[in-house]
Amino acid sequence: MASHKSAKKRIRTNARKRAINQMAESRIKTTVKKALTSNEKEAAEKLYKEAVAILDRSSAKGIIHKNNASRKKAALTKHLNSLQTAK
Repeated sequence: MASHKSAKKRIRTNARKRAINQMAESRIKTTVKKALTSNEKEAAEKLYKEAVAILDRSSAKGIIHKNNASRKKAALTKHLNSLQTAK
């Protein structure tokens, strides 16, 4: 257990940052999953825009790596394009 004042503060700040990062990652996973499972074109486009915005924001803040965000956006775009060609 930490005994120095600065070490105790570091434990508190790490716990706060961990909670914030967990919430952000959960939001990313939820929106991407919703967008990938949607089958209607209009709903998929709306979810696509929302997911891309969240991915861009989280990669800019350093929550996820920029290549990870890019890979997820590519999968979303591929799914959206497949819906457009099917209809």
